Amino acid sequence: MNPRNVLILPGWQNSGPEHWQSRWERAHGFTRVEQHDWERPLRGDWIARLEDVLLSCDEPAVLVAHSLGCIHVAAWAAHSRNTHRVKAALLVAPPDVEQDGVREMLPSWSPIPLQTLPFKTMLFASSDDPFCAPERARRFAAAWGAELMDAGARGHLNAESGLADWPQAYAELQHLTRL
Repeated sequence: MNPRNVLILPGWQNSGPEHWQSRWERAHGFTRVEQHDWERPLRGDWIARLEDVLLSCDEPAVLVAHSLGCIHVAAWAAHSRNTHRVKAALLVAPPDVEQDGVREMLPSWSPIPLQTLPFKTMLFASSDDPFCAPERARRFAAAWGAELMDAGARGHLNAESGLADWPQAYAELQHLTRL
């Protein structure tokens, strides 16, 4: 797997320098899918950007999504005719954008597409994520056909979670890229 074809999909407001996604990007040469507006994300714009990046990849990509990036993957897959351009996806801490409070901040992201993703998918969820209750994370994993991995009580699985390079998730990513 060409490291440039491992695509980092941050969530709302991007991933800062100490976030595990940014650390993986620096350490392994992965490609961050940049968005034109990280503060006011529009679902259609983000889907179009991912489609453009995938069409430029020289082989099927592996998606590494955090937070809103997970919903981004599901929304893209629900509309794209190019899902064959993705080999696998590692989804981490999907937010429940349909819950009160979050829906108002991210109005274009509801409803959440809940169909099986047409590529191998693994979903990491925390038991105390403030943006997604464990039962909702289980529902997302089941609907998307993803293997669910319990990350324990680690919050939103971001820089504040103290994951650093997060070797457990990186090992699972390595497994996904070998399938």
